[in-house]
Amino acid sequence: MKMEAERRQFEATDGLTLVGDAFGSRDNPPVLLSHGGGQTRHSWAGTAEILAREGWYAVSIDLRGHGESDWAKDGDYHFQSFANDVEKVARSFERPPVLVGASLGGISSLLTAAGNSTAAALVLVDIATRMEPKGAERIMNFMRAKLDGFASLEEAADAIAAYNPHRRRPKDLSGLRKNLRERPDGRFEWHWDPAFMSSRPGQPAEPPNFQSLDDLARALTIPTLLVRGRMSDLLSQEGADHFLELVPHAKFADVSGAGHMVAGDRNDAFAKSVVDFLRDHVPH
Repeated sequence: MKMEAERRQFEATDGLTLVGDAFGSRDNPPVLLSHGGGQTRHSWAGTAEILAREGWYAVSIDLRGHGESDWAKDGDYHFQSFANDVEKVARSFERPPVLVGASLGGISSLLTAAGNSTAAALVLVDIATRMEPKGAERIMNFMRAKLDGFASLEEAADAIAAYNPHRRRPKDLSGLRKNLRERPDGRFEWHWDPAFMSSRPGQPAEPPNFQSLDDLARALTIPTLLVRGRMSDLLSQEGADHFLELVPHAKFADVSGAGHMVAGDRNDAFAKSVVDFLRDHVPH
């Protein structure tokens, strides 16, 4: 039987409110899941439900400017601002949560976890301290391609299928609707603030400071898992190896049949790798 999510709201920084879905009992140890750029909290639904059934309190949030969360009035979508939000939400739990982050959410979680006691453990999903430029460019091009929206859900599904040709195109598009917002004119646009794709220096459209990320990785002392989609064009095996050299205690999972969107491509294998890691390294 499908588990129902509890809709929650969290106070973030800059007076913003973030919306989240919570699975499981609040008495269980928390796991905070942060999605990638341009995604929403719904990308974690399957993973969060599995974690809840394994005895965790799994909370997935819409990052600022995404989904149902507030847009930044000043257009502040710097990496550090996302991280500040994640840290504030993390501190709202009675005990430090496990931080699970994909792509943008992974960078935010790394910034939050390094060097302090905000997190019980860290799971980075297809993101580390090095990224492949061509893969990053492909993601940015996809996100910028249809800022004017789509005429229908079918058109949006076609665009996603072209971007992810290895993933089966769904016949039921109701799940896709959660990642789109219908405008008064009937067109559908992605469920994020267009200002998120600003090219101003320091915004997510610009590359992060890799040396700073390396320093943060070296500072990690909590249990850490790096999950890579074997077909990923953003995190190469060399990039994963570099991270594992920086964080010798980190564990590594390579998910076959998955690209950058690991949880969406192979949620079964992805969730198993996370559950196994938490069972072995994060007592609860």
